[in-house]
Parts: sequence; structure tokens; C-alpha cells
Amino acid sequence: MSQLIKIEENGLNLVLEVTDKLDILLLHFGTTAWRDVESQVNGLSAAYKRGFRLMELQITGEDRDEYHGRTHRATYPGLRLHYETHRDSRNEHGRKLEIVLNDPVTSLQAVQHFQFYKDVPIVRCWVKLCNKGSEPIDVEYVSSFALTGIDKVGKEDRDSKMLLSIPHHGWQSELQWRSYYLPELGLSHLIDKSSKRISCSNTGSWSAAEHVPMAILENNEAGTNLFWQIEHNGSWHWEIIDQSDLLTLLISGPTEHDNHWWISLQPGEEFVSVPAAVGEVQGSIDEAAQQLTRYRRLIRRPNEDNRNLKIIFNDYMNCLWGDPTTEKLLPLIDAAAAVGCEYFCIDAGWYAPGEWWDGVGEWMPSAERFPEGIKYVLDYIRSKGMIPGLWLELEVMGINSPKLKDTDDSWFFQRHGKRVKDRSRYQLDYRNPHVIAHADEVIRRLVEDYGVGYIKMDYNINAGIGTEKDADSVGDGLLQHNRAYLAWLDRIFARYPELVIENCSSGGMRMDYAMLSRHSIQSTSDQENYVNYAAIAAASPSALTPEQSAIWSYPLREGDDEEVVFNMVNALLLRVHQSGHLAELSPRRRELVKEALDYYKSIRHHIPQALPFWPLGLPKQQDEWICLGLRHEDAIYLGVWRIHGESAEISLSLPQLQGKRLEIRCAYPQSFDCSWRWSEGEGLLKVTLPETKTARLLEIKLK
Repeated sequence: MSQLIKIEENGLNLVLEVTDKLDILLLHFGTTAWRDVESQVNGLSAAYKRGFRLMELQITGEDRDEYHGRTHRATYPGLRLHYETHRDSRNEHGRKLEIVLNDPVTSLQAVQHFQFYKDVPIVRCWVKLCNKGSEPIDVEYVSSFALTGIDKVGKEDRDSKMLLSIPHHGWQSELQWRSYYLPELGLSHLIDKSSKRISCSNTGSWSAAEHVPMAILENNEAGTNLFWQIEHNGSWHWEIIDQSDLLTLLISGPTEHDNHWWISLQPGEEFVSVPAAVGEVQGSIDEAAQQLTRYRRLIRRPNEDNRNLKIIFNDYMNCLWGDPTTEKLLPLIDAAAAVGCEYFCIDAGWYAPGEWWDGVGEWMPSAERFPEGIKYVLDYIRSKGMIPGLWLELEVMGINSPKLKDTDDSWFFQRHGKRVKDRSRYQLDYRNPHVIAHADEVIRRLVEDYGVGYIKMDYNINAGIGTEKDADSVGDGLLQHNRAYLAWLDRIFARYPELVIENCSSGGMRMDYAMLSRHSIQSTSDQENYVNYAAIAAASPSALTPEQSAIWSYPLREGDDEEVVFNMVNALLLRVHQSGHLAELSPRRRELVKEALDYYKSIRHHIPQALPFWPLGLPKQQDEWICLGLRHEDAIYLGVWRIHGESAEISLSLPQLQGKRLEIRCAYPQSFDCSWRWSEGEGLLKVTLPETKTARLLEIKLK
């Protein structure tokens, strides 16, 4: 007789079946009650029901079943795995379910992990493989999460009810959400299974080079949103396929077909897959983002930086552009202190007298730039009541770095017997103890000798598919390095718990929660146009918590008052990353900066508990108006941007406030044109901004 394993936790329903043949099937996952879909699932033929297998697992030399194309369905021994046992327990995070499976042919054991987190409808999933046999087993693919039937709720055809939202990503063009019906991506419902897949894959050491590792799938008939994020700082893959006349979601780390990864698992060896977080809500994309925000706060390293939200000044963007000197910095330091900044970070260039791009790696201060020594400038920052910071790029070494004389090939990624080179830098391999010792000493010198309390850790290359050195495949070498780097970060934060290290990769090219579960702050973009930045800033809480989202605010020397205001509104609901030539602004425009930062300090204690929403939907660069809201208890903060277009008025839907009397004010700036009308019965706030390229921050409270 078959056995059902039913889990109800945090609003999620998880139903598995152990068949009389000891196959293990994941029949249901989501907010819909099992009783509402049970008859539909149990009415499937045995062949169709087989498509609900818990895991896909492909090893070299084994068969593939069904017509599969490039999909990862119907794998072996995935189809052959037998249920052995399961463990249902609780730990400090919440409920934990482990399903133990065995392959009777190869003696490969696979344990599927489901970790629930208290009070959020999200589960973190991964698989642990162990070779219990006497021969090596070559693994080409393993899913961290596999779910068939993601479209089964409701009567409408999936072509019309399933809407997939994907965050496209690129340098200076981060977080470009787009939504698609599946036929728009070529996956039309024409047969019970096809060779077509919809997939997103990242290959390389920039985890978000083209897409943020997450997505949201809406069933607009059922009113649900299924969402996922892959928590890895390297290569990853997800795909949606059709089988059993239903849709299947497969989530994994790197694969052989897509990312040049495979491993040879020796007898007794173990491998743990890349974790993925998966959840579902009854409600909108806003609700999905809010639950992800709660979850991200739960898995993040506890730290003071995400509670205090101190204001950072950085001298790079639309300011010194990587060319700092004592003479240039001192007036900036004075101006930053005067407007209320609390960190002052000297960005790139402090370690070289002139052009420095291909010479980085030693990280010693330039005597030409700092005749009195860099400690003189860092002490000056401290004397102004700010914490000093420095820029680093500690995962690379320039091809003309003087430090190369102390290295050999073992320090670096290698392919085809040669060092991997990108943009005139070599990629350091953090599996190498000499690399670790080098990195440790640089951090020690900055923190202990120079008194640095903030490091902007940049990463401006992509090391590609990986390294062949000491690895079964180049993808295996990359994955080992990715994990070694995270382990190094953990040790640094344990050694210096008050040190703030900003995660930056040419802006947001590693916007992932392997990195962001460690780092308290993330650079979101290198976007140099403040108007273009608005959509990136407003979309950022979809991919990271608001308090981790560092947004550049860089008033221009040649700008006007509205340009200053627009710049400041970009950052005021997130994490202020101040820049610009503050010392050269007119007194009036500098006072607008100070007004914004003073207001930020009055509300920033709300941001670490606030939840995001978007009254106009997730923003796009083509939008005429953009709006981001944060809600904390009975207070709502709305950033409103008018980008272009003819209409001077926009209607913002606030259904959560419908029927309520409100107190509304323009919190920043306080003396500029802005008007609004609240329609209590409709739940609509109509905002008027007379001019384009203007922005306001509204504060709303219940009367």
C-alpha cells in the first residue's frame, strides 16, 4: 500500500507519496489545500503520476527516459531511486523534513532536505549525495527542488493563466522585471510533453550577470504566486518544462549541459547541492516580495549595520571617479560630515599613483596621492566623527601587479594549462592557502593598522566557466572556489564582527543570497544617470531587503534644485550611498542634501522592519511614473517619481487603506510643488507633479 506524507506548515501544504514500489513522489506544494487538488492528482494515469518524482538525478553512463531535448526530466538514477525513510523534526529555524532515497544499482544515497522557517511560507531546499558503493559515480545533474503540477490549480489552460516574471539584469541596467505568458516564450500547450523548456542559467563568477537568480510564477486564475531564489554566488540553473500534461519546475546549481559542471563522487564522498528557497502566497507579487523580505532577514548574518543604517559617503560616482588625493578628499570630507554622513569610503585608486587597472593586487597606499600617508586622511575622517573606509578588489590580481612576484600558477584559475585572464586581471583561487593568507593580511592591515571600519569589496571581472585545477570539471573548480570564498568571508566577519563589507560587483552583478546572507549591504548599480537610477532603486526591494540596498545619490555640480531632490528621493527608502561634489554645490542645494539626510535619520529605524510594495507595479525603465512604498505598522512611506510623459497626475492604488482616513504630508522636500487627493472610498491616492524628472517622498499615517 502507498503511504502519504502530509506537512502543513506556515500556510504551505507539502504532500508526498511513497508508492508500493517505493517510488517517492512530490504530489503537491503550495498554499492550496490538498483536498482541493487530491482528486485531480489521483485521477492521473500511473505513467503521468510518475512525472511527480521528488528529484531528478543524472549520472554518467545512465539512460534517459522519454523525449527530453535539453530538459533535465526523466533522469537515471532519478527514476530508480527508492524511498528508505524520512525524518520530521524541528530546529532553531523551524520544521525540517529529510527524505532519504537510495539507488539499488549504484548504492548512491540522496537525501532531499526541506527546511521551513518560522512564520514565512517559504522552504529552503537542497540535496545531499553520498556514494555508499565501491566504485566512483559521475554526477552530471541533481535538482535542489523539483515540482510537477505547478499549473494544476484551476480549470483554465496554462497558456492563459500562467504568468512568469523574470528579473533581467545587466551592468547599469539592473532589475529589469518583465512578465510573460508562457506562449510568448515559446512554450505553448500543444502536447503532454515536448522538448521545449523555458530556462534561466548563469555561468561564471558573476551570479547576476544577466538575471537575478530568482523568478515569480503567477497563476492568475487561482490568485497564487509561486516564487524562488537560488542562493549561490556562481553558476546556477532553473527551468520550466512540460510533462504528464502539466508544468514542472526544476531548480539546481550548476549542471554539465548548461554550466560545464560535473563531479566524480568517490566511494564514501559526499556532495551538497546549491540551496534554493521556494515559496507560495495567495496574493500579488507584492505579497511574494514581502514574504521573501521576511525570509531574507531570517537567513542573514545578524549585524548592527542592518539595524543602524548609517549613511555612507563614497567619493567615486559622479565625483572623483577613482582618482583620490589628499588635496581632493579633505574638502569632500568636510562637506560629507557637514550634511550628516557617518561613513566616508575612499574608493578606487588609493593604492597607485596613476592608471591602476591592471596593476592591482598589492593594496599598499600610494605616497604620491597621499604625501602625508593615507593614515593622515583616515584619521582626518575620524576626527570629523565619521568611520573611514577603503575600496578593495581582493579576488583578483592585475596582470602587471608587483605582487605577482610572490605568486605562482597555483594562486590562479587555470584552463587548458594557462591562467584565466579577464579585463587584464587574473582570478585568484580561494581554495589556495597562500591566497587566503594574502587576503587575511590585507584585511588585517586595513582594519588593525589603518583603523578602517568599512570596506567596499568590488569585483569587476567574470572568471567564466571555472578552473580545471584540482577539479573534476571546470564548473566543479568554480563551485569549490565559490564556497571557499564564502567560508573566508565567514571567518573575516567572525574575526571583525563590527567591520562592514559592502558587496559590490561592478554594481549589482552578484546580487544573490549566498553573498547577501553574509554582507549587510549591496551595491545595486553603477548607473551614472540619476533619472535612469530611479527604476533600479525602486525595484531593488524585490531582490534584496530595503536595508541592504545601497543606492547612489550624487547631486551634480551643474544641476538644479529638482535634480538634487530626485537624487535624494532615489535613496531615502533604502540605504543612502551619498556621493557627488558636495563641497562645490551651492549652499541652497547642499542644504537640500542635508534636509534629506536629516529626514532619513528620523525614519531609518523603521526600514529594517518595513515591507515593500509597488502601487504601479514593479518599475520598468520605460515607465512614465514610478512608485515604491514601504509599510511599517501604521506608517507608509511612498517614493513617487515622474520620469516623462504628458500627464501631471498619477493615481496610486492603495487598497490596504481603502475606507480609512489618512494624514498625508510631503516629507521631502518640504517647500516644493506637490499636491495630492485621497479618495477614501476608492482607495486611490492621486498625486500631481507639474514637471517631469521630479520626485517626492510622501509620508502617510492613519488618523
